[in-house]
Formats: sequence, structure tokens, C-alpha cells
Amino acid sequence: MTSSSNQATEPEAPFKTLVAEGVPELDRRLSDELDTVNAAATEGVAPARELTVQIVDDGGVLAAGLSGWTWGVAAGIGMTWVSERVRGEGLGARLLAAFEDEARTRGCTHVFVTSFTFQAPGFYERHGYHEILRWEGVPTPTSADVHFRKEL
Repeated sequence: MTSSSNQATEPEAPFKTLVAEGVPELDRRLSDELDTVNAAATEGVAPARELTVQIVDDGGVLAAGLSGWTWGVAAGIGMTWVSERVRGEGLGARLLAAFEDEARTRGCTHVFVTSFTFQAPGFYERHGYHEILRWEGVPTPTSADVHFRKEL
């Protein structure tokens, strides 16, 4: 099969393409495979580690949380959330401080995070994060995906 444009050529059988909403087993397999490639490319660097911070109320109910990772000298924040009932009480700042402290302990020198314009880019800017990239029109035509970096 040949292609007259920039489209990739589909290999013949026995291969088939499967499209799905989400396959946790696939995510685990891809992560394992990429961990192997990454370890080979970064010999002497400890593997990536997850890093989470939770703030719970007196009843153990989650009030705020942050999840991310550290790898080598870099840390990344994947998700940050503060319950609407306690927003504005400084819990987001506590999450960031705890995450950054642990990232420093793990040898990280900088943190990366992304935030859509309808989420909290101003929050990260107020905490010393600097915009390094803005992808306009994502995920809607009137919003943007803003990427930040902070030196620790």
C-alpha cells in the first residue's frame, strides 16, 4: 500500500488498530516500556518517582490534593485540586510548598506545571512560576494551555 500524502502506511495483517476510551492495562504497559527506554538513556539517574500531597479535614475527607513526579533534577505537577468549599484559605499554597520541599529533598532544581486559562495560571504566577509556553486555542478556541517553570 502506498500513500500519496503525509499519511503513514498501514502494515498488512496480522496487525490491527484498536481504538478505545481507555485501557488501564495499556497505560501500565506503555509506562513500563517507556521506563525501560528512559532508564537506558539516563544511566546513573534514579528512575522517576511519583510525588503526591494531600490535605484532609478532621474527618479525613480530602480538602485538597496534588499529584506529580520527580525524575533527575526535574519535578512535574500533573494535577492540583482544592475543594470549592475551602478555596481561598491557603490550601493550594500549602500543597505547592510541600511538593516543592519534597522535590528539593529529592534533588530537583526546577518544577514544571501546566494550567488552562480557565483554571489557575494566576495562582502559579503568584507562587513564582514563570510562563514558558502558551498554546492558544486549547482545549477550546477561546482558551489556552499555559506551561510554567519554577526554579527551586
